[in-house]
Amino acid sequence: MAKDFLRLSHITKEFTGVQALKGVDLTVYPGEIHCLAGENGCGKSTLIKIVSGVKKPTSGKIFFEGTEVKNLTPIDAIHKGVQVIYQDFAVFPNLTVAENIVMNRNLMENRKFINWKDSRELALKAMGMIGADMDTDIPVERLSISNKQMVAICRAIINDAKLLILDEPTTALNECEVKMLYDVLRYLKNDGMAIVIVNHKLEEIYEIADTLTILRNGENVASGSINDFDRSRFIECMTGRKLVDEKYDPPKTDDDVICDVQNLCRKGSFENVSFTLQKGDVLGITGLLGSGRGEIGDTLFGIIPPTSGTIKLRGKELKIRSISDAVANKIAYVPEDRLTQGLFLSRSIRDNTVAASISDYMVHGRLDLQKMDQVTADWIKKIGCVASAVETPIKTLSGGNAQKMVIAKWLNTHPDLIILNGPTVGVDVGAKADIHAILHDLAAQGMGVIIITDDLSELYYNCNKLIIMKNGKSSGVFNVTDIRESDISAMMSSVTEEEKNEYAQR
Repeated sequence: MAKDFLRLSHITKEFTGVQALKGVDLTVYPGEIHCLAGENGCGKSTLIKIVSGVKKPTSGKIFFEGTEVKNLTPIDAIHKGVQVIYQDFAVFPNLTVAENIVMNRNLMENRKFINWKDSRELALKAMGMIGADMDTDIPVERLSISNKQMVAICRAIINDAKLLILDEPTTALNECEVKMLYDVLRYLKNDGMAIVIVNHKLEEIYEIADTLTILRNGENVASGSINDFDRSRFIECMTGRKLVDEKYDPPKTDDDVICDVQNLCRKGSFENVSFTLQKGDVLGITGLLGSGRGEIGDTLFGIIPPTSGTIKLRGKELKIRSISDAVANKIAYVPEDRLTQGLFLSRSIRDNTVAASISDYMVHGRLDLQKMDQVTADWIKKIGCVASAVETPIKTLSGGNAQKMVIAKWLNTHPDLIILNGPTVGVDVGAKADIHAILHDLAAQGMGVIIITDDLSELYYNCNKLIIMKNGKSSGVFNVTDIRESDISAMMSSVTEEEKNEYAQR
């Protein structure tokens, strides 16, 4: 067997009485893609920071290529060949592609002046190695998310990386961009690089990983070849519970219509979208990027008013021209990007929970803080959020718990219709199951529930009705029990003869 590049032995880490890591072992070999998986808060990020020298372990040993390294610092880790690419890629948006790629190398070599010609040539060489194609003189802020990631990978390559660690690398990428990234990683693996990917998306892990290590509550739960883990074992190791994929079967109810949308149009985005929601229904809306799927949610919530069509809720026809109109008519919207659109990151869980219903807590011109605290505590319990106190800053919560509180914020407005755009993006498998159970319960209670997502499994197992959008046009409403999961993907990407002729004329 090849000699290991990195070996961690019995690593522990404590933070003021909280034990984040409890005797974790990890071995990574050259020419291997090793996935580090686990639910949010399991200790993955802490372990990465220890490997990169950002944090010191409380106890345990770190070996690089068989030699123990004590008191590892970030610069030591870089010299050993460790490069970490975090979710924000740590790029300088105002600098060019070439400047970003050579930045760390110039710092390590203590250069006082930049040789622009050499910088461009070095950047082009790095890009050529992984098949990236970018203008070396363009500011990085003008690049797509995937190309920013390529810049970060190029920077790692020219710094003689032997171990590349990627933290949730596919969170903001579409399907084509994920494929491109994985092609690059396979090339680097075949060139002998050791690669660690932090991820909790099961389908992606099975596609790319050779080896798997699962953490739960700061401890090693399992480690071995990816072929040793079927889906049920993987999920049970991650969550500590058996989660079975069962198709959503709505309860049998009367024929009362909660929401009725007919011929809804938004010029330039989508046209003639129609559907009805009855008690127990969960409607899924999907489509490729640019299909109009997200704009439907924006229109129902008044972010972009409709051009034509009717929206009825509980039998009453609504005129939705603004977000205020939507909220006043008991429509709630959970946006796709919870960090920039769904949360006030600098504020507490309590402030976020009551943000959309703040007027309910005004008494004689002052906020009733006691009532706010009680309501927030109730929602934390109801929605299964793991939080120490209502005053806890919401930015300290894991992705799944933060998403639960975004949902709680809108449920606190007592809506008749809730629209969720990407409700489980960046959420681990356990929190995903919790959120889906919450949505099914809301539907059973008589709330209209719409899920907008490109996660095919999420649609197939958690919706009973489905609309597929293509080029702004609706497929009509499918009964999910009548189709297979593979049919959804085929219908999303298939090209009709009409579309072929349209493309040929362009």
